[in-house]
Amino acid sequence: MRKLLLILFVPFLLNGQAKIGKNHSLQNLNCKTCHSCDIPTKENPCLISCPRGNMVRIDQKPEEGPRILTINKIRETDLYEHSIFSHLAHAEMAEMSGGCQMCHHYNPPGNVVPCSDCHEATRQRTDLSKPDLKGAYHQQCMNCHRAWSGKTECASCHLPKGQKTPSTVKAKDATKSRIHPEIVTPQIITYNTVTPKGKLVTFYHNDHTSLFGFECADCHKNEGCVKCHSVVKTEPAKKKPLIELHKKCSNCHNTESNNQCNKCHSDSERGRFNHKISTGFDLSKFHSKLTCIRCHTTKTKFTGLKNECSSCHGSWSSDNFDHKITGLILDELHGGFECSDCHKEPTFSKPDCSDCHDDLSYPKDKPGKLVRR
Repeated sequence: MRKLLLILFVPFLLNGQAKIGKNHSLQNLNCKTCHSCDIPTKENPCLISCPRGNMVRIDQKPEEGPRILTINKIRETDLYEHSIFSHLAHAEMAEMSGGCQMCHHYNPPGNVVPCSDCHEATRQRTDLSKPDLKGAYHQQCMNCHRAWSGKTECASCHLPKGQKTPSTVKAKDATKSRIHPEIVTPQIITYNTVTPKGKLVTFYHNDHTSLFGFECADCHKNEGCVKCHSVVKTEPAKKKPLIELHKKCSNCHNTESNNQCNKCHSDSERGRFNHKISTGFDLSKFHSKLTCIRCHTTKTKFTGLKNECSSCHGSWSSDNFDHKITGLILDELHGGFECSDCHKEPTFSKPDCSDCHDDLSYPKDKPGKLVRR
């Protein structure tokens, strides 16, 4: 009998996840898509680095990574030395336009995946849709260097074979705490426009980053070093069509409707965003310290919400709500009432005493003791 139980039990040990989860069943997946071993466990999931989509990404600060790297994963050539790469300088430059993911496309928490984990070192690659390691390196570097200086000569990154000095990496890269000057974000930017809808657009930069939760790359992902440092002479900028000028804003604002222009355009500088004026809902002392994403859960989509407390907090009653949090401890008489006995509105605004008292009113008469919150 013991042998029979063992025979029946062993298959369950070998196939610990016999039931396919709902997230996996929607896709044409098998275990080998993500796991390199036959029996992945919680302690050793043996996850394959690539390809993995829609994963949690952690961007490290530039100073948390290496300062200088020698890129030597590719076989040496007869013409050039390996490239000495200032990782710190490039990480600092990438802060505004995309961060780590500009080079490390797959960057899970606690593990920055190097290029060689996904891009094959051999040119005889099996996946033609993905560049080999040499192609990935050169594609990544040359696109930026071409836009910046118009040059892509090998010597800008590689020293000729046998030459040790001068180094392609400056001495400051190994000694200075920061190489690229820190990018100071503006508090406010005012744009001059020619539209009759309003000649000024007032843009509060800090509101969008600290209050609305935008990352630099949400607006600047297509802006690299070339925006400030290009030495290539270009023709005078042509007047951009309206749809192009509104492109960055249209992800959140309705820029197609003529009735919405006054949301941004005016003839004088506008004040900062005021939730009560713009939406009709006063954040007051209870919601003023919350980030927008706590209520508007879809990032950058701040659509209207019901202003009823129950839409976020559920149903309140005398059993599950501590009235002290409002700064008022109810007295023994009022402590047994239901919330709706005094608060007639679903927003729990100013209480109404008229159902019980003809001569009393709030806040002149209080149903308890005020306390500090």
